[in-house]
Amino acid sequence: MFPLYDDNVRLRWPLGTVLIIALNVLVWFFVQGFGAERPLARSLCLHGLIPADLLGLVPAGFQVPLGPRLACVVDGGGSWFNLLSSMFMHGGWFHIIGNMWFLWVFGDNVEDVMGLPRFLLFYLLSGLAAAGAQIATDPSSTVPMVGASGAIGGVLGAYARMYPRAHVHMLIFLGFYVTTVAVPALFMLGYWFLLQLLSGTLGQGGSGVAFWAHIGGFVAGLLLSLVLVSPRRLGEHRSAQRRDLHSRYRWF
Repeated sequence: MFPLYDDNVRLRWPLGTVLIIALNVLVWFFVQGFGAERPLARSLCLHGLIPADLLGLVPAGFQVPLGPRLACVVDGGGSWFNLLSSMFMHGGWFHIIGNMWFLWVFGDNVEDVMGLPRFLLFYLLSGLAAAGAQIATDPSSTVPMVGASGAIGGVLGAYARMYPRAHVHMLIFLGFYVTTVAVPALFMLGYWFLLQLLSGTLGQGGSGVAFWAHIGGFVAGLLLSLVLVSPRRLGEHRSAQRRDLHSRYRWF
């Protein structure tokens, strides 16, 4: 299932969401070289999060392979700044496009009820919690962890708590048959969370996906939304949503 859009009214232009997307795109172009082999590998080495290096669990001169011809050389003294920088790095075109699309679909309504400063803080804290969850579950990993999906998992967690009944229009692939269906956000995001949980528990080892970062981000976002959401803004949004529903449907 892939989300296309949601039936959730937007009250304000999502400046924070746009800024985060723009920053990720700029990093992809100017730091990661549009995904070209050497700039991409260099960015993973310098700015990715390698748990074993961060925690000093590898000796100086340890080589982290990035493919048949490239490797990182680490010294077991990784920078804690990489917890932050790794949130704005990606491993490929599909990785960044998928992440930014999820953020665009769900981020605007979360930002709507937090406001710009709180939303940016929320996003960063969700990403840090996601990184912490991944490190805690696999501290000896030497695979560079990059991507915005942990922080975006926080956005999904907040969205699921605040808008469980908002409909999300999904693109469904059933073999060669492709269709669309609208489902409640709680169903779509609950299914996504369950998939991460099952994958992290049963098949994390060889997948190359940081499932526990997704899980940690989702849970952090759900909890952080309890304290960072403005009750006034949430009330405004719910009133606007009711008006929007009445304007779109004729009641008998």
